[in-house]
Amino acid sequence: MKITKLGEFEELVLLTVVVLKEEAYGVAIKQDLEERLNNRLSVGSIQSALKRMEEKGLLTSEFGEATQKRGGKRKRIYSATPYAHKVLIELKEVREELWSAIPSLGLSLKAI
Repeated sequence: MKITKLGEFEELVLLTVVVLKEEAYGVAIKQDLEERLNNRLSVGSIQSALKRMEEKGLLTSEFGEATQKRGGKRKRIYSATPYAHKVLIELKEVREELWSAIPSLGLSLKAI
C-alpha cells in the first residue's frame, strides 16, 4: 500500500472540504476547522494547504457566482478528487490498524 504524503493539517483541510461539499471555500473551511479544533487559524495557512493539495491532484477548484455580500467577489469552491477520497480511505485504514494494535487503550494511554 503506497500512501501519499499528506501532512496532518492538509488531511484536516481535505476532510473539511469533503464535509462542506459545495460550501468548501477558504473562509468557510477556516471557520469550520477553527470550531472543530477550538483554535484560531490564518487564512494564509488554509490557502497554502489548498494550493499544495491542488498541485498534488487531491483538489480541484472553480469560481462560484459573484455575490453582493462579498462586494461582487466570487468564491473559489474546492472539491476533492476521486484520488483524494482514495488517499483519505488509505489513511483511515492505517490509523485504524494502529489504534487497534494498542492492546489496552485504558492502560497504555493517559490524557496529558
